[in-house]
Amino acid sequence: MSKKVAHVIPHTHWDREWYMPYEKHHARLIALMDTLLDTLERDDQFRSFHLDGQTIILEDYLQVRPENRERLTELIRQGKIAIGPWYVLQDEFLTSSEANVRNLLIGHKDAQVYGPVAKIGYFPDSFGNMGQAPQLLKQAGIGNAVFGRGVKPTGFNNSVADSAAYESPFSEMVWRAPDGSEVLGILFANWYHNGMEIPVGDEEARAYWPERFANVERFASTPQLLFMNGCDHQPVQTDLTAALDTARRLYPDYEFRISTFSEYVAAVEQSIDKPLTVVEGELRSQRTDGWGTLVNTASARVYVKQANVKGQALLEKIAEPSAAFSALLGREYPRPLLDYAWKTLMQNHPHDSICGCSVDEVHAEMMTRFAKSRHVAEALVQESGRFLAGRTDTSAFAGRSAVPFVVMNYAGGARSGAAVVELEIAKVLLGYDRSAEIYEELERLDIAGGVIVDERLQPVAADIEDLSVKFGYALPDDRFRQPYMARRIKVTLKAEQVPGMGHRAYAWLPASEGMRLPAAIPPADELGNEYFSIVVQSNGSLTLTDKETGAVYENLCVYENVGDIGNEYVFKQDGDNRILTTRDLTAETRIVSATAVATVVEIVHRWEIPAEADASLQSERAKIVPVSRRVAGRSERTVPLVISTRVTIEQGSRALKITASFDNQAKDHRLRALFPSGISSDIHYVDSVFEIAERPNEPAAEWINPSNAQHQQAFVALDDEARGLAVANIGLNEYEVLGDDRRTIAVTLLRAVGELGDWGVFPTPEAQCQGSQSVEFAIIPYGGRNDRCEAAAEAYAFQTPWTAEQTEVHAGDLPPVHGWLDWSGEQLALSAVKGGEFPGQYVVRWYNLSGSATELVLRPDSGRPLLGDNGKSPTGWRFSNILEQPLHELEADSDGVVRLPIKPREIVTLLWSPPVV
Repeated sequence: MSKKVAHVIPHTHWDREWYMPYEKHHARLIALMDTLLDTLERDDQFRSFHLDGQTIILEDYLQVRPENRERLTELIRQGKIAIGPWYVLQDEFLTSSEANVRNLLIGHKDAQVYGPVAKIGYFPDSFGNMGQAPQLLKQAGIGNAVFGRGVKPTGFNNSVADSAAYESPFSEMVWRAPDGSEVLGILFANWYHNGMEIPVGDEEARAYWPERFANVERFASTPQLLFMNGCDHQPVQTDLTAALDTARRLYPDYEFRISTFSEYVAAVEQSIDKPLTVVEGELRSQRTDGWGTLVNTASARVYVKQANVKGQALLEKIAEPSAAFSALLGREYPRPLLDYAWKTLMQNHPHDSICGCSVDEVHAEMMTRFAKSRHVAEALVQESGRFLAGRTDTSAFAGRSAVPFVVMNYAGGARSGAAVVELEIAKVLLGYDRSAEIYEELERLDIAGGVIVDERLQPVAADIEDLSVKFGYALPDDRFRQPYMARRIKVTLKAEQVPGMGHRAYAWLPASEGMRLPAAIPPADELGNEYFSIVVQSNGSLTLTDKETGAVYENLCVYENVGDIGNEYVFKQDGDNRILTTRDLTAETRIVSATAVATVVEIVHRWEIPAEADASLQSERAKIVPVSRRVAGRSERTVPLVISTRVTIEQGSRALKITASFDNQAKDHRLRALFPSGISSDIHYVDSVFEIAERPNEPAAEWINPSNAQHQQAFVALDDEARGLAVANIGLNEYEVLGDDRRTIAVTLLRAVGELGDWGVFPTPEAQCQGSQSVEFAIIPYGGRNDRCEAAAEAYAFQTPWTAEQTEVHAGDLPPVHGWLDWSGEQLALSAVKGGEFPGQYVVRWYNLSGSATELVLRPDSGRPLLGDNGKSPTGWRFSNILEQPLHELEADSDGVVRLPIKPREIVTLLWSPPVV
């Protein structure tokens, strides 16, 4: 009988920042890495170390120890340090689909500079795992996934049983993505510290090993046993080889190896002699009691999530495509700056960072990183926007006193809605000795009665606001800065059918041009647009009627408030279990503005809520009473909570857009918005990573947590054959479908808590989120399950801002109305348009939102040197994997059209190279 093999994998799980600020962890990392290099060079038997699957550790170390680059590189090339495949160990559900791809792409790219990339799908401490991970990993050439959470492998009291009640009886399983991609899944059934601090002495070893053998063998399906020699921030065990010599002498029936993950996974694959359980899709720990899923990190420090979603959208939805289109017209693609902006953003994506579950100093530094990434992205967007506007033909406005501008839509498809731009009607270079005179000269300009026109010189509905005279400056490429003063206006126009990934030209004309304004919308008893109408009730709730289906949704946007005596990881309602709502309040309502573009209604709730938890919570925190056993109530003292809700009805938009603002003075509480759907369904649909995930409304039988909150990306929805209701958001990542008879969607707007939680006592007063808060969400009614993908497109557009740039009257290469990418495909979502990893190469990515096969159709352009313009053979289009490695050419039909079949839930990445002229 062959021996069982104990694979001991030395590692450290390196939370870059968590219960200490980044630099304090950083200092300890330097010491750890110094020791590691010395140990590996001194001890030939200490043959490998797993560097936690994230290449940012290399950056952080060499930032302080650049003199050790050659030593580090040599050890990596020898295979003694395993690096990659990720840049950071992210939270998968709180980072966008494209952010997960960039993480994998940059991790590979950075690792290859030093040596081989560890092809290990490493998710040691993710708070749940995305369902599409197997597909992403397979496309990256990785056939396995190693994770610490998400499934329950065993039965009651750790018994191994082949029971349908649990996902897998073993730590090894097959993990299948929604598209059918499969990888070998390996769960840390005994966590990633089950082989830490192995003793050298005989007596200690005899006490150590029997229990650990038993725990691993209880879950292992093969004789290959995994022992993880390390834990969070664990220093290197420098006497490991001596400890294993002791183990070999005491336990000769086992073979002890210092292994790499690659060796261990290969050994497992060779030893499997029985069918493994297949687990499918998202791994969210649903077969548990519900207290350990850590899903409520989705609502900890909501301000962090909001900054992240806006930063991601700015980079992936605007900066990258606008830079790619500019490059097609001859401008250099700013790959180094984009990589820098992405890396800076992703430094906020580790699970203890983006989840909001660290000490206050960590999240203060995160906001600086968000700002740094955003500022780079904004600069790139402005540069590309000005370049593209400058190449757009605005000659239709020639011969008039026109101020042209170009509205740009970087959503996946054509859309209409309210776009905003600030224009400089006139400007004068600043002479400081006559600045007052210049100001007054500009202020005297008569701009009343101006009108917005489109490229056909047809008036466009617009609201024009005079911004008076403002200081500005230009930064020419070839000379010193130029300060000036300008008369400015703010234009909010009804942009109609602006092509997806495209633009439309407009212009402001003064009243002297004699253009007629479009007819104003007459006052109406009912608020609404062509798609829906709303009625504001006396309590401030909304009744929405979908004009296309006739469905009526009542009591939308009632606010709910409860106590929260949990922590940054876990929500726990106070022991009084009292639920407060605005249902019985009388709200103040007024129409802020009503134009041909949009109607804005303000609803004000004046509310008194408990100021904090009662005094017993402090005692429970100090004693580290588990959250599930806390009983503290809420204080008798109250503070005001005034919520100002602005409801915006845009003409031409299917989304009812809402912004809620409030000054939070209370502590230890949660605020949610409620949206009763009235739809009878046992399941709901939620935007997740590269998929619309289907989730049950009711948790599994093992679930005892009263709360069943879940993660979302852009939206959550319920529907049936005839109607559907989606609630979209910007950075509100937590929702719950309540178990009431109205199938109410509850979206968390704020969760205020005062401690980190987990393994110690770490006060986090800034997690109470005191002060001014503002949140954005949208209500999207739709025509039932067949229109679900259209509702998803509306939700994605909600997260994609319009952009606009002023320009001059000139001819240009680009027509005044133009889309860069002529594509179609039912149920497909466009995910990325960017420059490729190789110069002259462009990347376009889609994914199939549905469980049905579909077809992607790419049409050639009309002859301009633009994306997709190549009807010749070859087409310039190549099929690729997620790492942007070309796989094969795509052929076109005789009419130059490329037609590509897309499998259900498939992620498709194509490369395009412009034709050589």
